[in-house]
Amino acid sequence: MILVIIGMAIVTMFPRFLPAFVVDRWTFPLWVSRWLNAIPYAALGALIFPGITTVIDGEPHIGLLAGGVAVLFAFLRAHTIVTVLVAIGTVYILTII
Repeated sequence: MILVIIGMAIVTMFPRFLPAFVVDRWTFPLWVSRWLNAIPYAALGALIFPGITTVIDGEPHIGLLAGGVAVLFAFLRAHTIVTVLVAIGTVYILTII
């Protein structure tokens, strides 16, 4: 049984560590580099969006409005802490109303 667990750990770790070693040694075309640079933003969006829509049970519009305000502040290049605090404040104000 322990060999199965060790084998699964190795199989899981291999595809995670391999890109870290390959990306530094290979030179990619410009379009591939741009695509690779966009992956963290896409992953962040995939992690954040479900939380935005479920911030208040049964009222997804509150989270979407707060997310829109956060996007606006981020677009205006406000500091990250300011952006987060304004989004939290937006949720708070919309739940009071």
